[in-house]
Amino acid sequence: MRFMMLMIPRGYESAAPGTMPDAKAVAAMMKYNESLQKAGVLLALDGLHPPSMGARIAFPGGKPQVTDGPFAEAKEVLGGYWMIDVKSKEEAIAWASRCPCSDDGVIEIRQVQEFSDFPADVQEAAAGFAEMQRQAART
Repeated sequence: MRFMMLMIPRGYESAAPGTMPDAKAVAAMMKYNESLQKAGVLLALDGLHPPSMGARIAFPGGKPQVTDGPFAEAKEVLGGYWMIDVKSKEEAIAWASRCPCSDDGVIEIRQVQEFSDFPADVQEAAAGFAEMQRQAART
């Protein structure tokens, strides 16, 4: 089962462009990342720049409308993610619980939808999706 662990650092929604974590926090996180890797459960991981450097695209009336960050209405934003492959939700929770988060950190875990989870009509509508995933993984 694949799970995405989403890092939600409180206060990051108002972080200035270019805000970076301190070296001590990164060193602790690297030890955690190495433990995920050594256990063979880590598939991918990345940190994200603050929302002040991003944009949101909404589609009112079906037309794209771009809003540059920061986003005044944001209460929680993503600071990064891990993609892990584990046997159960409980194992994903156990891994997330080991993360060296600061007091203002939250990790949300979400199971990834597998193609086989969908009924036949949805699989038919998404014909070619599995090949698209394989090609994306190669790049």
